[in-house]
Parts: sequence; structure tokens; C-alpha cells
Amino acid sequence: MAKCGRPEFGDWRRRASRKRRPSRGAELLILHLLGIGKSELLRDLREPFPEEKRQAWETMLARRAAGEPAQYVTGEQYFYGRRFAVTPAVLIPRPETELLAEAVLEGAARIVAARRARQSEERTEAAENDGARERPSDAELRVLDVGTGSGALAVTLKLERPGWQVTASDLSPEALEVAAGNAAALGARVRFAQGDLLAPFMEGGAHAGERIDILVSNPPYIPSSDLPGLQAEVRDHEPRLALDGGPDGLAPYRRMALQLSGLAELPAMVAWEVGIHQAEQAAALLREVADWDEIRIVRDYGGIDRHVLALRF
Repeated sequence: MAKCGRPEFGDWRRRASRKRRPSRGAELLILHLLGIGKSELLRDLREPFPEEKRQAWETMLARRAAGEPAQYVTGEQYFYGRRFAVTPAVLIPRPETELLAEAVLEGAARIVAARRARQSEERTEAAENDGARERPSDAELRVLDVGTGSGALAVTLKLERPGWQVTASDLSPEALEVAAGNAAALGARVRFAQGDLLAPFMEGGAHAGERIDILVSNPPYIPSSDLPGLQAEVRDHEPRLALDGGPDGLAPYRRMALQLSGLAELPAMVAWEVGIHQAEQAAALLREVADWDEIRIVRDYGGIDRHVLALRF
């Protein structure tokens, strides 16, 4: 039973909801502050608000009122059911990027199945040939996540497929620090490389000559001229390096498409997240690079063509 004269949970939540900015993230903030779930919050609405948490709550509300994203205030965002630490050095992971992870997992399964079928045929035809070359199995796939940011994609893929060898790269040392922390916290053995797009894996780079079976990337794709019109909490708080995709938003894709020919071997899969109205153009860039067996476009939850995947079986 609530004690007379002391504000209840419900009072604090109603107070936050009267402020325009905090209303959307107030519940997220209070759940984080108290370390409870939504069911506990609903159960305890009539209970007194912990006085020792009052100053921290006021500080969190003030940060939200100033436009700071709730995820930066709490320092976390969930992705694929796992908690990832986020700071202003990295883009906040979005739900639509979870679909990219799913598409990569599904595409990889198809690639491995095709390889195994081909290997079986080759072994049948050349059973006596001890030198027959086998393609990597599922457990040996090498994955590169370019522009990893918080590491959400790289860590998720490694945890979903522990046998994969996953490398995550980023131009920002600060982002790599956040990603490495997330990998350690979640127990994912991911290797990290600092550099611009595919440069570390091309001639002269620290990882030149390494095979990449799957290249996945969620690079900056907002056209430069669109940045001033972005939602304030994105424009003013998330890193510009992770947002600005050049004049038409496609600059990183053009550069990666050109860099593909500088790799030791063309990947079996290239998977990109793209901006609105960019999927067909990104697919065209990949078609210019190679004769892929399949190029497919995946829509996000809002029906937007969001991911482009090119596959070789």
C-alpha cells in the first residue's frame, strides 16, 4: 500500500508523460533505472517511488527533454534479443537491421547446402583423387561486417553461428571500442580491424589476402542534403560519420563495389542495408561487379526495400 505524502510510480510516469520529449521513452527510462520489467512496473504503480532514485530519474528526464535518445540515456539497446551497450560514438541499432541478420543466416545456409551438394558430386567423380579441393564448410565461413558500429551485426552472427570466423571493421576507433566491449560482454569471439570500408583487406592493408565468404554492411546511407531534416534526436546526437552517405547516399556502396575486385576472392555473399529508394541502385552496382547467381531485395517492417543480397552458390 502506498504511503501518504510520497509520490507513487504512477505519479512519476504521469509527470514524465506531460513533457513532450520524455513521454515516448519515459517507461524505458524508469524500467532501466529500477532494473525491473514492465509487468513489475504495472504491478507496483501504487507503490512509493524510491526516494534514493529521485535525482537519477530527474537527470534522465532532463537529458530526454534536451532531445537525447533514450538509448544513449540508458546506455543500452536490445538487438536480436540481446543487450548491447551504446554510446554517442555509435549508431543506435534499429529493428530493421535484425532482418539483415536473418537474411544473412538464411543465405549462408543456402550457400553451404549448394557447396556440400557440389562437393558430394566431385567426390563421386574423383573418389581416387586425394588432392580434390573442398570449399569451406559452414563451420569455416569467414564473415566481415564493415562499419560495425556497436558490433550488433557481427556479434549476433557469431553467437548464432559459433563456428563462423567473424571480423568486424570500422573507421572509428571509438566505435570499435564499444563493439569490442559488447563482444566481450556477450561472450562472442569476434576479431576487430580499424580502417575505411574494405581498405584493410585489400593490397597493402593489414589483412590483405584473407578470404571473405560473407561481406555484410550497414554503412551510412543518408544523403548529405537530407541530414538537416532528420529527426532532431538523430541529427543532433547520433554520429554523423554513421549517417552521411554522400550527395545521394550511395557513396559507400560505390566504393565497396569498386573495392570488391581488390579482394583475394569475390565473396560468396554481399549483404547491404540501404536507404529508402536505394535498393535498385545498390543492386545495379553489384551487378556491375560480377555475374551473381542471385540478387534479392528484402523489405523491412514498413514495406521499404531495405536490404540487398547478392549470392554465388
